[in-house]
Order: sequence, then C-alpha cells, then structure tokens
Amino acid sequence: MSDNALRQGVIDAACAMQESGLSPQRSGNVSVRSGDGFLITPTGMAYDALAPADVAYVAMDGSQPAGQRRPSSEWHMHQAIYAARPEAEAVVHAHSPFAVALACLREDMPPFHYMIAVAGGRDIRCADYATFGTEDLAHNAVTAIEGRKACLLANHGQLAFGDSLTSALELAHEVEDLCAQYWRARQIGDPVLLDDAEMDRVIAKFAGYGQQPEEEA
Repeated sequence: MSDNALRQGVIDAACAMQESGLSPQRSGNVSVRSGDGFLITPTGMAYDALAPADVAYVAMDGSQPAGQRRPSSEWHMHQAIYAARPEAEAVVHAHSPFAVALACLREDMPPFHYMIAVAGGRDIRCADYATFGTEDLAHNAVTAIEGRKACLLANHGQLAFGDSLTSALELAHEVEDLCAQYWRARQIGDPVLLDDAEMDRVIAKFAGYGQQPEEEA
C-alpha cells in the first residue's frame, strides 16, 4: 500500500473505533507499521477532522520528522509492541467501556468462555498500572501481551494488535465483547472456568479457524 493509503487507513480505523463506541471522543489511538517505523494518530485531534497529512510518523528509534503533527501520547507503547512482536502490523488502543471497567479491577480475564483464545492464549492478562504515555506503561504492555495478541491495561483500557488494521480493530471489538460477557456473568455468580487442557484444544483449533482453502486456478 502507498504511504497515503496507509495514512487514510489509520484515519478510517480511528473513525470506526469512535463511531462504534469502542473508544469515545478522542480517546484511544491507532497505528500501522510503515517502513522502518509506524504511522499513528496525532495527539488531541478529532478523528473525523483528520487528513492523511495529519497522521504522524515515528521511526523505530523514536525519531520523528520535523514539522509534522505530534503523535499520540501513547506512541511509546505502539513502538514497544512493534519492536517486541515482528508479526504485529497494526495496533489499536481503546478505552472501551467494559474493558475499562475490568481493567480497573486489575485482574486478568480468565477462560470463562472458549473465545478467550481469540487473543492467543488461555486468558487475557491485565498489564500492571503505569502513567499513560510513559515508557513504563509500554514495558508493562509488552509483558502482559507476551504470547497473546491483546491485553487489558490497568485503570486505563485495552490494547490489541493484528496483521492488518482490520484484524486489529476486529480483535479489539472481540475483547470488548468478552469483557461485557464476563462482567454480566459475574453479576449472577462466579463463572465456571474452562481448564487448561480444554483451552489448549481450543487454541489448537483456532490455528485454522475461519480459513478457507485457496481456490484452484
């Protein structure tokens, strides 16, 4: 994809995140890997008012072109994910309501439902708390997401990555749906959790889940 198309993709994903209620107002941020760095939403700007030139570029060493918009305050976290996870092509950070509520409990989300495996493991971890926009938060997110594709961020929100902007955004929605389901189940009682053996079976099945055979020429 061209640079301009990638920038527009970031804007479209950010607008979709806001319009769907996944991250209200100007909260959250979106990025996509580009060359030797990544493109990310700028700080403090309304998503529906962005033009491709407003999307900021950050190199993997943290350097940024002079004269561009300032990147999201969470650029350290995106940078850390891209550095730690070569398979990550896009990152979505959202302040989705149910994820925020559970993140404020500072608890991992256990395997109450087999779809927990959509994030890559037996649970969805909650990263330790650190002030927003800091390298400490970036480190905590990388630790929590090890072996996973998503995590909660204590007293903050959630983070998800994928092999495209579409897949990262879809996973963030899946995480929010799971948080809502878990919250509702806990209103009634203590959910019965799936054991490690069952979750391992589910994870193995997910390796080929949703994949169709290639059409013959």
